[in-house]
Amino acid sequence: MQLTKIRCRYYAAAAGVLLSMSSINVSAQTGNQAWVTDELSTYVRSGPTDGYRIIGTLNAGEQVDVLETSGNYTRVRNSEGNAVWVLSDELQQTPSAIEQLPALEQQVEELTAELDGINDAWEERVSSMTETLEVRERRIAELEASNQELDSQSERSRQQVRALQARLETQEEDLLMRYFMYGGGVAGAGLLVGLIVPHLPRRRKKRDRWF
Repeated sequence: MQLTKIRCRYYAAAAGVLLSMSSINVSAQTGNQAWVTDELSTYVRSGPTDGYRIIGTLNAGEQVDVLETSGNYTRVRNSEGNAVWVLSDELQQTPSAIEQLPALEQQVEELTAELDGINDAWEERVSSMTETLEVRERRIAELEASNQELDSQSERSRQQVRALQARLETQEEDLLMRYFMYGGGVAGAGLLVGLIVPHLPRRRKKRDRWF
């Protein structure tokens, strides 16, 4: 009985020493926030050592308010308002993926909408460029067809000019031949007259006699 009392006093004294030492290492961190790591859900205890009993769990990615730190444990307040102790290594200073997911989804939606707008603008621009290109191609085709028609008309005109020139040359040759023939006929007739006239008998003139 006496030994039991001594042991109880010893344990009480040791607990007092441990509590006093832990109180020296405790640093108040009120107003800070932390998040449970995304990899796992963690157990929480009623005190800052492994010797304290487990009183619940914190979900992975859950946001908590940091109250104080003692050794390897941190005292936090969960979403239900309960103050519990959790291993400091199982907390992180950046928002969890679960917390960031809505913001990331919003950013994805905004980027998707922006990309859709860029895509629509680009498609409209490409469509406009395609229409402009088609108009230019049609205009080029029309000009080429018109050019071919003008070439055909020019060739027909050249052929007509050559035909007229050939006809004119033929008419000039015919006219020149006629002139030659007419001139030759006149010259021949004159020559013939010149040859015949000297051989014609001359008429004698009668002399008038007064007595």
